[in-house]
Amino acid sequence: MNGSLSQKIAQQGYEVVGVEDSTSGILFARQNFAQCHFIQASIYDLPYAELEDAFDIVVSVEVIEHLLYPIELISVAKKCLKPEEKLIITTPHHSYFKNLILALVGQIDSHFTALWDGGYIKFFSVSTLYQRLKEEGLEQIQFKFGGGLPYLWKSMLCSSSLTKELS
Repeated sequence: MNGSLSQKIAQQGYEVVGVEDSTSGILFARQNFAQCHFIQASIYDLPYAELEDAFDIVVSVEVIEHLLYPIELISVAKKCLKPEEKLIITTPHHSYFKNLILALVGQIDSHFTALWDGGYIKFFSVSTLYQRLKEEGLEQIQFKFGGGLPYLWKSMLCSSSLTKELS
């Protein structure tokens, strides 16, 4: 994270809180985007006293595919959202067709390489992300795609809503 998307959203008049585990990412964001509030924390250990039921929208940009336990991102988002609000997730787009094309042009090994540290841990298709969100109680799940050619898109954007029981 460098905070630039958070800053763009804040410039539209929204209050923005960014969460990042990386010390260097937080320092950069705090130094360059003072209009936003940034918290250094892991999604596996968030300060819920500050974040629980606090947000109209939770946006996760190209994060879920890097998590060993991606369900945690959805659980965290649910805790942080106010009732009846939105979760937006972007992640690289993967489909049978795209993977077939990558294999046919000899790019499957470079696309799914395991020869460097870090990177992707999980790969999501529309079907698998939809299933995971549905299992976690999210509704009105919609997808849009961007980057690259149709059906070979680089990313997918998924919006969904959460219905919470009011206590």
